Amino acid sequence: MTVNVLFAAKDEAWEKYSQHLPEALKEVGIDAKVSPSFPPEEVDYIVYAPNSSVQDFTPYTRLKAVLNLWAGVEDVVGNQTLKVPLARMVDHGLTRGMIEWVTGHVLRHHLGMDLHIHGQDGKWRAYVPPLAEERPVTILGMGELGTACAQTLAGLGFPVTGWSRSPKQAEGITCLSGPLGLKEALSKAQILVLLLPATAATENTLNEETLAQLPKGAVVLNPGRGALIDDKAMLRALESGQISHATLDAFRNEPLPVTHPYWAHSKVTVTPHIASATRPRTAARSVAENIRRREAGEPMLNLVDRALGY
Repeated sequence: MTVNVLFAAKDEAWEKYSQHLPEALKEVGIDAKVSPSFPPEEVDYIVYAPNSSVQDFTPYTRLKAVLNLWAGVEDVVGNQTLKVPLARMVDHGLTRGMIEWVTGHVLRHHLGMDLHIHGQDGKWRAYVPPLAEERPVTILGMGELGTACAQTLAGLGFPVTGWSRSPKQAEGITCLSGPLGLKEALSKAQILVLLLPATAATENTLNEETLAQLPKGAVVLNPGRGALIDDKAMLRALESGQISHATLDAFRNEPLPVTHPYWAHSKVTVTPHIASATRPRTAARSVAENIRRREAGEPMLNLVDRALGY
């Protein structure tokens, strides 16, 4: 039987996926029609970007599942018209992109690269960084991406602490959880990486109180979600020297407004939400595999827990 797959995203995204998605479905043995336009009552699956025009799922009466194109689901998980399984995007390209961004910026701050990149003024700055084994790194959020980043950094010799709301285990990582675990995880973090999902429970995870729990002069990297940081508290912590630098890839409002203080701040690096972009070729394979599983009656991968919000 042919399944109809609606591609619900911006036109520019369809240009990128129009070849990869049909090919990926064919590779896993699914006879499918893929299009950005179907009568709602004929749609079996929706490949979905939350910024698409589809916001009411009620007309899609034979819908079996929604496959999110983004890792974050905060903009769709609360949609009361969505009654079918929702899968978040987890794929090789997404994971590798995050590993590379996090590793690059951790090494940048660990090695003090900015000192030399911006110090070409004739002064011989004989700064020798500590070894990785002497530089504790903490990752808040031990999901798929957080765990992959933690294990990569541990493989480079960094002592890595991972924190999550509920207990987790990961080889080579000190795993902590709960409120007391968060306090301990922050107290160790010379470099802190934020990879928590955006939920009501994680909003402003970094605030006046928690920023003060970091070692003085800590570095913060946020490739996760903008709402994890209280921006005013962060700016105060930067001014006081409690935080020596913040490298930020995600913001509450994107694109980051040109008037935002982060742009001109000497202790802030802004990157334009590029830490882990979805790659159409690999993402299409993840979507196709989940459709194959649903059609075969097998458990789908990466299903969202509506109660937790991720």
